[in-house]
Amino acid sequence: MFFSIVHDLKISVITVSYNAQSTIEQCVQSVIGQDYPHIEYIIIDGNSSDGTISVLEKYKKYIHVFVSEPDKGIYDAMNKGIALASGDVIGILNADDFFADSHTLTVVLDAFKNNVTDIVYGNLDYVKPDGSTFRKWRSGPYKKGLFNLGWMPPHPTFYCRKEVFNRFGNYSLEYGTAADYELMLRFIHLNQLPVYYIARVLVKMSTGGVSNSSINNRVKALIFDMRAMYRNNVYFPPIALLFKPLRKLGQFF
Repeated sequence: MFFSIVHDLKISVITVSYNAQSTIEQCVQSVIGQDYPHIEYIIIDGNSSDGTISVLEKYKKYIHVFVSEPDKGIYDAMNKGIALASGDVIGILNADDFFADSHTLTVVLDAFKNNVTDIVYGNLDYVKPDGSTFRKWRSGPYKKGLFNLGWMPPHPTFYCRKEVFNRFGNYSLEYGTAADYELMLRFIHLNQLPVYYIARVLVKMSTGGVSNSSINNRVKALIFDMRAMYRNNVYFPPIALLFKPLRKLGQFF
């Protein structure tokens, strides 16, 4: 379905946070500093016990929806945000991440307006605490079948029409830390929704994801990946699972 050009698209940006006092301010500032005017900012906090809420209090006039309560994890919080979103387009910007520049959302929405697409994604930089980039994720344009070879787009740069969530569902909690991977598999690979790639860095991610925090968590993540592949008709999951981490090697050069 192509967006009507008779109205300006509204985007809902959802930030999920929990005890993110050290990073949440940079995240919020990158959202409110965007030059795109039609933004609904939603923050779903997991009942933080540090100074996160105090930081957010300074920016309450920019936050359209705010919830702080216990949840079942990061993807449960994302689902809460999606349910509350009223935008035409939805994107997730976690508390440890921030937009690459003030034009990011303008570029994203222009991609939706000027192309027949349900999904848009772009490039991602991993940054150290000092702001320097040490890893670059350049996934490139999508071609049918790439998920069979371990490909995936960077989830922090993933934007899609809200109607897609209504049709194909939200993040499934049964896939643990691979819930974002499973959702992108379901939308792009299984249901073959049209996608558009923006050859530009959209988001910068701070180091230290949950799935990579220990060997035990990494093993669990691989198991969740495998389950997601089988569920969404990846051709030969063991091969895809092998290629998936190998694809990351080029991000360091």
